Amino acid sequence: MKKHIMDEKTGISYTLYGDYYLPDLELKEQEEAHYGKYGMLRKSFLKKHRSGLYSSYLLTGKLTAHLNEVDQQANERMKMLVDQMMKRQAITEELKVRDQMEWVGAVNNIQNVAEEIVLKEIVYCINN
Repeated sequence: MKKHIMDEKTGISYTLYGDYYLPDLELKEQEEAHYGKYGMLRKSFLKKHRSGLYSSYLLTGKLTAHLNEVDQQANERMKMLVDQMMKRQAITEELKVRDQMEWVGAVNNIQNVAEEIVLKEIVYCINN
């Protein structure tokens, strides 16, 4: 028969296993991971360069939610930047029909510039 005790100060309950009382700890329900490229890059960045913050997120069960949020923000910002840059540079479907190679080059250039901005502002940002 297992013996249970409760610490009044901390509110943590303990169960006797053999000669030792071990705390009854349960992991909180975590958000489902649905992050993609930018979430994985953020996770790698946190592990390597911000290990304290990574550990804090991991221990409090907030890591997955943080990575999902970063990935969502990065994708939204990427789409917005690409759309704005394409309008400013007059990259249209008409150009695509007229000169497909020029259109592909311009779109690739815009996507690369937008991704650099997103990585710097959101993924590799030290403040969040």
